[in-house]
Amino acid sequence: MRHVRSLTGLLWWLALSFAAGTIGARFSPGDWYQGLAKPGWTPPDGVFPPVWTALYALMGIAAWLVWRRTGLAGGALPLGIFALQLILNVLWSWLFFGLHRPGAAFFEIILLWCAILATAAAFLGHSRAAGALLLPYLAWVGFASLLNFAVWRLNP
Repeated sequence: MRHVRSLTGLLWWLALSFAAGTIGARFSPGDWYQGLAKPGWTPPDGVFPPVWTALYALMGIAAWLVWRRTGLAGGALPLGIFALQLILNVLWSWLFFGLHRPGAAFFEIILLWCAILATAAAFLGHSRAAGALLLPYLAWVGFASLLNFAVWRLNP
């Protein structure tokens, strides 16, 4: 029975993470993004879906590791910060791709990066593995922040 609860929890945290990705993906790059000037170091469009798929999987597993160790009540703070960063993740897609506001999206992605860092630090207090699983996400959003800034500056 304990294994069923653990597997159910894993599926729930993965579903929550991928739900954020699915909502964010509703604001797709489209023609507007294709028409923007971008720096030469912009990855090809085909890189983004597999990278984000892997990152959402890592996020879900990290949250599950904390939940499995603490439960919801014991992990309220780190799991709450995790939920906040998921909301900020979706908000960035809406600002950048939905509203076509790269400037506003840049300032928001800085908040997202800080929230990811706070989540990783909070997770480390409960599970080293959970904190480590968020490091690729932190690095990718750091790179995305630079790309967002460059796109904003190239397209006043």
